[in-house]
Amino acid sequence: MSVGRVLGTEDAKPLDYWVAIVDDQYLELDDVVVTRSALPDGRCVMLFGVVDLVRARHEGVQFERDVFLVEQAILPAATARTAHVSVTRIEPEIYVPPLPGAEVWRAAGADRDQALFFDRMERRLPLGLSRDGQPIFGGTDFLDGTRGAHVNISGISGIATKTTYATFLLHALFRSGALGHRAHNARALIFNVKGEDLLFLDRPNAALPPGEADKYKALGLPMEPFESVAFYAPVQPGGTVLIPQTGTRQQGVTAFFWSLLEFCQGRYLRFLFADADHEASQLGFVVDRIEAQLATAVPAAGLPGGVEIERAPVADVDQLIQYVEQQLDMWASSAAAGTRSAFLRRLEGAMHRVGHLIRPAPPAEAQAHRITWQDRQLTVIDLHRLHDRAKRFVVGAVLKRMFEDKDALGTPDPLAFVVLDELNKYAPRDGWSPIKDVLLDISERGRSLGVSLIGAQQTASEVERRIVANAAFRIVGRLDTAEAERGEYGFLPVVTRLRAGILKPGSLIVHQPEIPVPLMVQFPFPAWATRPTEARAPSRAGDDPFADFRA
Repeated sequence: MSVGRVLGTEDAKPLDYWVAIVDDQYLELDDVVVTRSALPDGRCVMLFGVVDLVRARHEGVQFERDVFLVEQAILPAATARTAHVSVTRIEPEIYVPPLPGAEVWRAAGADRDQALFFDRMERRLPLGLSRDGQPIFGGTDFLDGTRGAHVNISGISGIATKTTYATFLLHALFRSGALGHRAHNARALIFNVKGEDLLFLDRPNAALPPGEADKYKALGLPMEPFESVAFYAPVQPGGTVLIPQTGTRQQGVTAFFWSLLEFCQGRYLRFLFADADHEASQLGFVVDRIEAQLATAVPAAGLPGGVEIERAPVADVDQLIQYVEQQLDMWASSAAAGTRSAFLRRLEGAMHRVGHLIRPAPPAEAQAHRITWQDRQLTVIDLHRLHDRAKRFVVGAVLKRMFEDKDALGTPDPLAFVVLDELNKYAPRDGWSPIKDVLLDISERGRSLGVSLIGAQQTASEVERRIVANAAFRIVGRLDTAEAERGEYGFLPVVTRLRAGILKPGSLIVHQPEIPVPLMVQFPFPAWATRPTEARAPSRAGDDPFADFRA
């Protein structure tokens, strides 16, 4: 059905035009439309587009206060409603404008798929729903490393629902069939940095509103929580009982730590200095030298969980610090005395926050409490109770080892997705840190190794440029108006930037490589618990936790 005609009082161009809307129809932002342009040789060009601006005005009046006279029927005037269309696709690719007066239709079915390039996506990933309830898809090739990788999500904390949407993306990747046979072995690693929100992803959401089943059905996704999930939390400080440092949930959560041998051989010392000033600084040189010496550690005979470094026995982390202090002048003799002193001060300060995560442990115990991201499809690492310095250590050590594992395999399979919130803390725009090095490596080489980073932050302007630039998908929730004007959001048209300042939770703007304009996406309420109050107790075998909602 025709919704209007190409306006004749505004210039119609090959990439944008205006539509005069007929009286009994309407167009709103994000509507997908199509029109035709006839060529002199008889061929017809189809122009597909998305509405990005709608306006209404009186015709036949001159002054601003004439609106009152029109409403009182004193002045004759007509109301004109028009919409601006950004062209997304032209078939065939003959760049001619639509002619004034040409009919404009609301695109549906195959026309809509053409307008949004869904017909060219061999493997379509459901990203959410449009405002009219139709599914919006993304190209999986740009997420699994085939043609691109990585996602960057920006938005105000608590309103933009960044982490919730990241989990929805994982659910879609694992359960939509977009990954094909690779979905079975695909893995995801989530760092939980705020509260206990992600410690219940395996539980049904007791707060799920009615009607959400229709949305999941429209997207072709099951409405159920994650099935294969492993939860890790840091070991409680002090004592010999290895229990996780969590609050509401203890059952099913594994306490993690690094053995003394793993810490030394894995070269994790650098992550205790994650806030070092610069890569080329003298302090960085000292850290490298000490790491090289500690990497020679071997298990100590007759000292359970201890190590030997240059034949000197070290029983625990306190003795390790003492030994490093004794050997520092010899191991880093070329460094200035002030630099060596600064190294020791930082080492002792860091160990005060991180020391309980490094313990002497025999191999069997260390293996039982090691974070193994390959065992389950989804691995959640809880960090919210740790000090910032300890958070940086855990993130850096885990990602370093994971990337080394993938590098050693030399193949993209199994696919690995990493979800990291507060990305600006771990990869800030200014300065250098070992964690930033790892994240840069993932963003630049991860595609070839099947590692995709799903990073989130409040302000993309504070994140390392190369990490943001390498993200194939750019997603924006509610933005601060000043932040929206930064160059990092140049992919958003002016009107879309204004909309980003009033978005509601559950609504996002998605920009992806295959579609030339960003699209508004609404995703369904998560079927998995996103906070302790939503967690529903596991049901008995055979029970359907969503039977009431489906009914």
